[in-house]
Amino acid sequence: MALLDRLPQHLFTARGWGMLAAGGFTLAAAQIMGRRDLLTLSILLLVLPLVSLAGIRLVKPRFRVYREFHPSPVETSSPTTVRLAVARTGAGSGRASMEERLPPRFGSSPSFRFPSRTASGGTSRYEYHLRSEQRGQFRIGPVTAEFTDPFGLSLHRQSIDDGDTLTVTPAAVVLPATGLAGARGNDGVTATRTRANPSDDDVMTREYRHGDPMRRVHWAATARHGSLMVRQEESVTTPEATIILDHRFGAFSSGSTAAGGLAGQAGQASQDGHSMLTSRTFEWSVVAAMSISAHLAERNYGLRFLDVRGEPAFLHSPSAPEPESEEYGGASGLQSIAESLAAIQLTGPHHVRTNGRFRPSAGPVSAPALLRPRSRNGQDAGPAAFDDRLMDKLSAHRMRGPLIAVLGRISPEEATALAPAASYGTNAFAVIVAEKPEDFSPALETLRQGGWRAVAVPASVGTAAAWGSFDQDMPLPAPAGDASRGAGVVR
Repeated sequence: MALLDRLPQHLFTARGWGMLAAGGFTLAAAQIMGRRDLLTLSILLLVLPLVSLAGIRLVKPRFRVYREFHPSPVETSSPTTVRLAVARTGAGSGRASMEERLPPRFGSSPSFRFPSRTASGGTSRYEYHLRSEQRGQFRIGPVTAEFTDPFGLSLHRQSIDDGDTLTVTPAAVVLPATGLAGARGNDGVTATRTRANPSDDDVMTREYRHGDPMRRVHWAATARHGSLMVRQEESVTTPEATIILDHRFGAFSSGSTAAGGLAGQAGQASQDGHSMLTSRTFEWSVVAAMSISAHLAERNYGLRFLDVRGEPAFLHSPSAPEPESEEYGGASGLQSIAESLAAIQLTGPHHVRTNGRFRPSAGPVSAPALLRPRSRNGQDAGPAAFDDRLMDKLSAHRMRGPLIAVLGRISPEEATALAPAASYGTNAFAVIVAEKPEDFSPALETLRQGGWRAVAVPASVGTAAAWGSFDQDMPLPAPAGDASRGAGVVR
């Protein structure tokens, strides 16, 4: 038995190897004894396993696999049920051993026999459960089948499908009700529509901008002002919260130690079949963005996502259903935000643009390379953070609702550039997440002077506590287990 364990297991079964051994022994006996009948038997014993091996590779059974996840996508820490249906589509019969390949984070791969005991109509159905503590997109599958010839002598193993992608979205944290809704009242549900059918006197107008449809031109206001004016009634009836999501690599790393940790995380994720560059503070930001979105969507807000350069916040997310979209509304919009946040990662000079999307560059990334600043030759460098492009985007939706910024590390100069943006929202709130919040007092003071309500928190403070701190006049206590660090909200 120990000898059989040393033989290749992907060619013959134990019966096949035994027959080959018997054939070799019989051949040797025929040569010694000079018996023609033993020679015939040895040839039969040697040829039959080889013929079966060739036959099983030329006439391979064919299968069709149907796989679905319920629910899909699924939130972190929540189970999803994977349902498999396997049907034989080609010629052949007999049983096969099958295995569903999974990323290592999900544990051992489930195995099963085909056909199953409950097979009906030639289709076997299987079910198992998965749970992930981390967000992302994971390849589930393919199913590999190992089957034998009718004599049980040879083996063949092959993948019978390509697998499917499971999207794991960040789970939203329930946020406390606060007075952050601005124009919608303290609880965020006060209606803002004062008339069902506004007259021309009630219509709000603004100057025409390139791209506005001509049907929205308000001709009476155009005649009064001497330039094209367009209607913007929707700003009265549909409040909109604008969320600025920072995903710059430099904003969520500090020094070579942090860069090395991020590079190590990316390498470890790559071994797990899922490469995503992130950090502890960025994960906090992602959960905060998801929680704020769910909190405001429940109060019938339209949501608008931008990054610090004025681009769509999910332009670089491989899981975004509509990467170039900025505006989201209703349950479908919230679901799209959740999927977009599933695989969003830190962006920087280690990314290259392909077909309008960013992907990680090939090969390992060293910490010095990750920290190297973008070049200034106009080819690599994108728009600067908090520049006129972002301000123009915010100005186009002036006073439609609150402005919320979820930021990483920002310099005093960047805080100075962002501070005037507070005038574009009914309220403006900024949260800086960093390992050492006390280092950002100058930036917080600059933002407050510009009209922002701003706090800095470490990743150890809960999202709900940070959100509720906007309505409090005292700093939060240090979270349990972190008292030695003095973690809390810096105001």
